[in-house]
Amino acid sequence: MVMRLDEAPLRTLYIGGTGTISASCVRLSVEAGMEVAVLNRGRNAAHRELPGTVTQLVADVNDAESVKSVLDGLEFDSVVNFLSYDAEDASRWVASLHGRTRQYVHISSASIYGKPVQRTPIVESTALHNRFLEYARAKLRAERALQLAFSEEGFPVTIVRPSHTYDDANPPLPGGWTAVDRIARGAEITVHGDGTSLWTLTHAEDFAQGLVGLLGNTAAVGEVFHITGDDVLTWDQIYTVVAEALGTRAKLVHLASELFPVVTPDWIWSDLIVGDLSHSAVFDNTKIRRFVPGFAPKLTFQRGALRLARWRREHRDLTGPDPVVEAVLDRLVGVYYSARELCASWATG
Repeated sequence: MVMRLDEAPLRTLYIGGTGTISASCVRLSVEAGMEVAVLNRGRNAAHRELPGTVTQLVADVNDAESVKSVLDGLEFDSVVNFLSYDAEDASRWVASLHGRTRQYVHISSASIYGKPVQRTPIVESTALHNRFLEYARAKLRAERALQLAFSEEGFPVTIVRPSHTYDDANPPLPGGWTAVDRIARGAEITVHGDGTSLWTLTHAEDFAQGLVGLLGNTAAVGEVFHITGDDVLTWDQIYTVVAEALGTRAKLVHLASELFPVVTPDWIWSDLIVGDLSHSAVFDNTKIRRFVPGFAPKLTFQRGALRLARWRREHRDLTGPDPVVEAVLDRLVGVYYSARELCASWATG
């Protein structure tokens, strides 16, 4: 049971609360005995149901007046924001929550660590820059705005950086369930680079251990943490593990990472591959373990992949292939074969 010093349950607000990562955090917070509310537009996904004790606050999180009216008269021990993005938005939340909470947890992203990584494992003090990915640059600007509010105004911020986090309903493959469907039916799928870069995957339930353990911890105010699993695999291994969970063999072809945005400039994953996924990412979790001694990730990706496969079997209506994504993946495989044929023609000159 997580309690405040006055023995009342910790009052926690999640901004978001129904996404891939946040839903697991909400559920664990309830299990820990907290009084939990979520603030969002009220369009909760049926496949990520929250406990019945959770209070639903409905507002447009991008509308400061809407948020102000909903939060009027309310105070919280901890507020966790999964939806804040850039510096302007971060500053709006500082204005909205100043004096309403003892701790504001901003969910940032491990994609802000410098790419390519110069030294592994990555620690919280690793240089911050990402010249390839605007998403990461915006997250970094948000962090800087919040750290300024902490240093100049005493705003009680804790910054948390997840890396690639998935749950049973959201596979961690570029292309999502469409990629899983291709593997299941034996279609070829393109892996960026040569498939040997190292990557860390974290199940949302394991991430939640670290996040929930920080709530109400005044020593965490002003601090920055990344929270990841300890499971490190190559990308070829990731696809192979998914295939094994589906009872088949992955048919992989490899394409240079830099070609993804050239071949598929309209695909959101293309920029992520160049700016993040193509670089090895291995993390040192010493700091989160120092603040949350019970943090111990339990789900290897082998176990996580089996859960993904089971969820797919039980939710066929939600896990079918997307025709648009299918066309993108087909295009990438086609480019691989075109490049191979071109190289062969040059070789035989």
